[in-house]
Amino acid sequence: MSDVLELVEARLRTSLGEPDARAAVTFLGTDRIEVLRFVDNGVVRYATLGMSAQPMADPTAVVADPLKGPRAELLLSVKAGRADTDKVLRPLAVLAASPQVEGVVVAPGASLDVGEPLWPGAPFSSVLVAESGGLIEDLELDAPMDPVRFLPLLPMTPNEAAWKRVHGAEALQERWLANGTDLRDPARKAVPLD
Repeated sequence: MSDVLELVEARLRTSLGEPDARAAVTFLGTDRIEVLRFVDNGVVRYATLGMSAQPMADPTAVVADPLKGPRAELLLSVKAGRADTDKVLRPLAVLAASPQVEGVVVAPGASLDVGEPLWPGAPFSSVLVAESGGLIEDLELDAPMDPVRFLPLLPMTPNEAAWKRVHGAEALQERWLANGTDLRDPARKAVPLD
């Protein structure tokens, strides 16, 4: 599957330029997950590399298909210089390893929680998984493999995460849009939820 990761890294470089840093994390019983950092015009983007090596399997399936199934990498964009966001590398690797560790399928609309601030002092411990295809196009693979989707992560405050559980992802995104919320601001306040 290293050829899949080579294609993924090539797509990241084509879309975002050369990474200026990378870190690797390996969890017991899982494949290595790397996080690449790209800086462009005051925005820092963190992209996982390794989550797409294996397809995500339905946790109820008796046997995981080694080829078919959704594949994804995670992408987080934040404004540079407003917080020590480089500490997000480990939490991102934890989220990227969750399909292997917990048997979850990460898809748009899902909430992912790391149980601690995403970086020191962050008002966020969870993220909303957004739709792919915006910043980085999906990467088509040879049949029967599913394409690799690059899923943006939108940090949520605890109140936003609780509100999303009740009202849904679409309603939260509409609330952010209506209030002009800057989702790339690493120190932003929660959107009004009244």
